[in-house]
Amino acid sequence: MARKSKSNMSELYLEDNKDQIYENALAEIQSFELPLGTTLRSVYDDQPNAHQRFMEKLDACIRNHDREIEKMCNFHHQGFVDAITELLKVRADAEKLKVQVTDTNRRLQDAGKEVIAQTEEIIRCRVQQRNITTVVEKLQLCLPVLEMYSKLKEQMNVKRYYSALKTMEQLENLYLPRVSQYRFCQIMIENLPKLREEIKEISMSDLKDFLESIRKHSDKIGETAMKQAQQQKTFSTALQKQNNVNYGRNMHLGKSRIWESKNEMTLKRTFEEEDEHEEEVLTAQDLVDFSPVYRCLHIYSVLGDGEIFENYYRKQRRKQARLVLQPQSSMHETVEGYRRYFSQIVGFFVVEDHILHVTQGLVTRTYTDELWNMALSKIIAVLRTHSSYCSDPDLVLELKNLIVVFADTLQGYGFPVNRLFDLLFEIRDQYNETLLKKWSGLFRDIFEADNYSPIPVANEEEYKIVISKFPFQDPELDKQCFPKKLPMSQSVPQIYIQVKEFIYASLKFSESLHRSSTEIDDMLRKSTNLLLTRTLSSCLQNLIKKPHIGLTELVQIIINTTHLEQACKYLEDFITNITSVSQVTVHTARLYGLSTFKDARHGAEGEIYTKLNQKIDEFIQIADYDWTMSESDGRASGYLMDLINFLRSTFQVFTHLPGKVAQTACMSACQHLSTSLMQMLLDSELKQISMGAIQQFNLDVIQCELFASSEPVPGFQGDTLQLAFIDLRQLLDLFMVWDWSTYLADYGQSSSKYLRVNPSTALTLLENMKDTSKKNNIFAQFRKNDRDKQKLIETVVKQLRSLVNGMSQHT
Repeated sequence: MARKSKSNMSELYLEDNKDQIYENALAEIQSFELPLGTTLRSVYDDQPNAHQRFMEKLDACIRNHDREIEKMCNFHHQGFVDAITELLKVRADAEKLKVQVTDTNRRLQDAGKEVIAQTEEIIRCRVQQRNITTVVEKLQLCLPVLEMYSKLKEQMNVKRYYSALKTMEQLENLYLPRVSQYRFCQIMIENLPKLREEIKEISMSDLKDFLESIRKHSDKIGETAMKQAQQQKTFSTALQKQNNVNYGRNMHLGKSRIWESKNEMTLKRTFEEEDEHEEEVLTAQDLVDFSPVYRCLHIYSVLGDGEIFENYYRKQRRKQARLVLQPQSSMHETVEGYRRYFSQIVGFFVVEDHILHVTQGLVTRTYTDELWNMALSKIIAVLRTHSSYCSDPDLVLELKNLIVVFADTLQGYGFPVNRLFDLLFEIRDQYNETLLKKWSGLFRDIFEADNYSPIPVANEEEYKIVISKFPFQDPELDKQCFPKKLPMSQSVPQIYIQVKEFIYASLKFSESLHRSSTEIDDMLRKSTNLLLTRTLSSCLQNLIKKPHIGLTELVQIIINTTHLEQACKYLEDFITNITSVSQVTVHTARLYGLSTFKDARHGAEGEIYTKLNQKIDEFIQIADYDWTMSESDGRASGYLMDLINFLRSTFQVFTHLPGKVAQTACMSACQHLSTSLMQMLLDSELKQISMGAIQQFNLDVIQCELFASSEPVPGFQGDTLQLAFIDLRQLLDLFMVWDWSTYLADYGQSSSKYLRVNPSTALTLLENMKDTSKKNNIFAQFRKNDRDKQKLIETVVKQLRSLVNGMSQHT
């Protein structure tokens, strides 16, 4: 029972639970909460008849609701009926109201059509007004852009490219960003790079035209710059010369007056030129328009291509520099060629200096220095080559002046020019060489025109003219009355004047070299020494060797060189007065004229000796001895007497020569005459000789001895001159006296009477006298008359041969 009751209780409990579940489901359905899937699934569980039981519960719920609705309708029904009744009463009024409203609406619509039209017009106007305002606002934004673009085009048309670039920059940075949404702005933006490129091309074209222009005008620019530098230099130099115009006046007044006059004229001309050109000072900017290079530089800088422009400009200028530095092949022929060459170079660097100072970074000092160093090396090489072709000293001097002006001009622009002045020292040597060649010709002309006779002076005036040209002093000559003769010939004062002219010419080159007076003095002395020791000495030596110069001319040359030698100290004083450098200075060079004229004099003396000997040989050649004569003529040969007369007259001319020269010439002539006579007597072609010929020959030698003893030249002691014929005298005495026993007995002894007779000489002459059998000589008679003497001769010949053989063995 208990179990059953428990079971019943359980069933009751389950039933209650299910009823509760159904009620909850119905509550959820009534609340319209979605979704209902979960609620419905809880109804359809595993219990049988759950669906049916739920539907029963649902129907019961519906019936309850219907009952409640019915109660509510019953409660409100009367009110509903009353409301319907009232609504029906109102329907008629509503129809009337509807008609009225419809009519009112119609009339309102008809009245509102005009208002609507006006309103639409107002709206349209308001829209237009708004659009116009918008357009005005946009135009106000666009107009500055269009104005700037129009300004840009105008600037392009008038070639104001730098301003055009600035306008482009403003357009891009300020104006175009405001209206970038418009298509025309995009077109402008696309055109601006093209315009920039066009500006670059145009400015580059202008730059090329500028480069071509300055290449053409470089010579004019350089010429102007050099002219200004030269005017300033000339003005300063003229003032300095005016202050020092008296130098050299103490030595030669006439020359100094000319020099002073030249200086005064130069100074006056300089002042006039300064006044004339005072208002005509032109610069490179006056001659060339530099605006293209400025403009191009600014344009490329603005475009950010400044470095490209700088490299292009420098590259082109380097090319132009190479062209400028390339000289013409005929430049060395005229000074104009050098002037044009220097003007172009100066013009080039004047332009570069101007660009350096008026632009920033286009060219730098380092660049110009590098360019100048390259150019300077080329210039020096060119000048070395072309100056070597110059043979005219005037052209070399003008070249030097051009180089000095060229160097001074560029130095004024800050370029170092020390190497140019070093080059001038090389050219100075060449200038001296050309001077030496020129003066060599002058000296030759002077010597050719000289008559080599003392200068005649008829009166005091002529005498003063001569001594004004040449420093001659002779107290003894001054005591003589006019007319009189100066010992030197006309060439001496002319040579002296030309030496001074050479010093002046050499001084001209030394001027403006920025050297001290001591250095200039040293240069003058060295160049003068070259003139004396090389040029004048060579001319004198060549003069002496000329065949038409006779003994009289040689004597005069010796006298001339003596006076020129004495004048060397006056030349040193002349240089001292010019340079104002005392001769006592340690480094002062001395003139070598003394040795030059001594050498020339010695050469002339030697030539005198040679020509005397040649003249003696000429007389000897006309000698015509009959070597087979039986007896002498009793008098000396005619050729010999002519020779002695010639020697006497010649030695009389030697009275103006130094004593030793005349004595040496006389001794040399006698010795040569003696030697020539001995050679004639011992000639290998002479195969026979008679005693008569010996006697005739002895007469001639006696005349020679008499001439020597007559003292043709004073100053010989005793019989010194006669000793020249001692060999002949002893040989002839041996044969004339026939003193062979004494000769053979005393041979080799210092006290021998025939000490100067050589055995071979005696043997040769004796053999020519001995061989008569074949040659029909005088010994045929001896053999007939005196055979003993013939044996004696043979014996002497044998002994002489033994002496000759002994001498050869001893040797």
